[in-house]
Formats: sequence, C-alpha cells, structure tokens
Amino acid sequence: MRRLDTLSANPDRLRMGPWRGDHTVALLSPVPGVTPTRSALNRSLDELTGQGYRAVLTPALTPLEQAPFLAHGFVVHERLHLLRHPLRALPISRHPRVRFRRGRERDVDAVLDVDRAAFDAFWRFDRGGLADARAATPTHRFRVAVDDRTVVGYHVTGRAGGLGYLQRLAVSPSHDGAGIGTGLVGDALGWCRRRGCTSVLVNTQEANGRALRLYEHLGFRPEPHGLAVLEHRLDPAAAESTG
Repeated sequence: MRRLDTLSANPDRLRMGPWRGDHTVALLSPVPGVTPTRSALNRSLDELTGQGYRAVLTPALTPLEQAPFLAHGFVVHERLHLLRHPLRALPISRHPRVRFRRGRERDVDAVLDVDRAAFDAFWRFDRGGLADARAATPTHRFRVAVDDRTVVGYHVTGRAGGLGYLQRLAVSPSHDGAGIGTGLVGDALGWCRRRGCTSVLVNTQEANGRALRLYEHLGFRPEPHGLAVLEHRLDPAAAESTG
C-alpha cells in the first residue's frame, strides 16, 4: 500500500513528513528500536525549520522513546493511556441490524466521514493517516460495520510477531450505544488470537473517558506506563534570516 504523504529518511533513520496533511506541522518519527542521537535531532529540526514548518510532533512514544526528545527540548503535547488485553476471554456482542465485512478501498471516504465525526480535529485521520495505520504492521485487518448499506464504524488492527495492535476504532456518534464498538473490538481480538498473538495493545487519550471505560469493560488493563505525543515549536523566520 502506498503512503499518501511522502516521508523522507535521514542517515539516523528519523522519518519526517507533514502531520496528517497539515503543512505547518511536521511529524518526526523514530524507527522502533533506534534511539535518535542529538546530532540527528538537530539536523532534522534544522531541515524542518528550513521547510517552513512551525511545529513538530512525534507519534505516541513510550517513556524510553521519549527520553532523547525531552532532553532536546520537546514538551508533552498530550498523554495517552496504554492498555493490554491478554486474549483469554473475548467479548460477545449481538447487533442484528449491523453486519461486519472486510473494508474495501471504495469504503475509504465513508470510513473517514465516521472518523471525522468520532474524533476531534487533532486526532482525525486523513487518507494518509488511514493508510499509515493499515501499513504500520506486517499484517492487518480492516473491517467496517454497515447498517443498511451505510458504514457506521470500523477498525484497523495489526499484528507484528506475537503482539496485536488495535490501531484504530471508530463508531459514528449516531450509533453510539448499539454495541457496535464492542462487536468491532471482539472482531479485532478474535483475529489476533487466531493468528497466534499473546496479547493486544491499544492506546487512547487520557481525556477520552468513554473509550477508556469501554476498553476496560472489554478486558483491557492499563499498562504501568502510558504514552505521550511530544511537541517542539519552530521559528521559520530564523531560517530565513540565516538563509
């Protein structure tokens, strides 16, 4: 699957590109398992400043991954809960009006409509974000919930080795309380267990109490340490004055 917003890689394996289509905010992402050096961060921030970006965000990082960024002047933009499901007991949901099926490329516009309705502006997916979520792991499952031919929910779930990742879950607010979220989570967990995963991870915003309650009700338990998205403000005028 081709990523729709272009990323470039520098020798220290940091990836750079626009944050979900916003060309004033950059995404600076380390490769998992590779700790960026101070010189790599300096070069990346200089390059992004020269390109006119005004701010840089990281993806959700673990405390260990955050350390070099915090030491370089990044600050916490938003904290996230990290939860794990042991896959011993799977949730059961019955929703006779809604059917689940494989998501198709022709569903993408409808899926993004659901996503826009379910999340605030900062967290909403564009086409590139959805493509990233589907390409983030070696294998993935993309499923939609359909009510009378209308897409009303979806999930993207991935697997890497023995771990599953519930990358995205969204349900249209017009169908809240109908058991669709429970059904989609159950579908994701069942897929992961059938493929040999030992557990499944999911993250959610600290402010999203409703999602946290849903996940805990379905058997997820918080990890000892959460995640955080970090931010660094840039000054494009400084690049112009030295250019």
